[in-house]
Amino acid sequence: MKMNVILILIIIGLLAGLFSGLFGVGGGVVMVPLMVFALGYTQHQSQGMSLAVLAVPVTFLAAYTYHKTGENPINFKYALIIAVCFVAGAYFGTKIAVSINENVLKKLFSLLLLFIAIKMFFSK
Repeated sequence: MKMNVILILIIIGLLAGLFSGLFGVGGGVVMVPLMVFALGYTQHQSQGMSLAVLAVPVTFLAAYTYHKTGENPINFKYALIIAVCFVAGAYFGTKIAVSINENVLKKLFSLLLLFIAIKMFFSK
């Protein structure tokens, strides 16, 4: 593996972790576009890599840190319900994603990010 690729991977990991902890965004929002543009990965490769990185220990550490502050503890019953449904949704979403043309998927992903950004920017 070339040193510049290692450096790009380190930067992607640090930015994804920083933004995930700072803003509560999924690392995929940061990692997928960076892998597409900085590493030349396909949309499918980037999404798969993002999912591989977002393993349980990373998520657990971030959630535990928020819960530990005590100001707004996490409701683990609600989190469990969401998590179970998340697994089901991820299964079906992945099945759909791998069947969609690469360029169409990239455009859909971009539109989703744009929609969220505009909605957040203009909200109170």
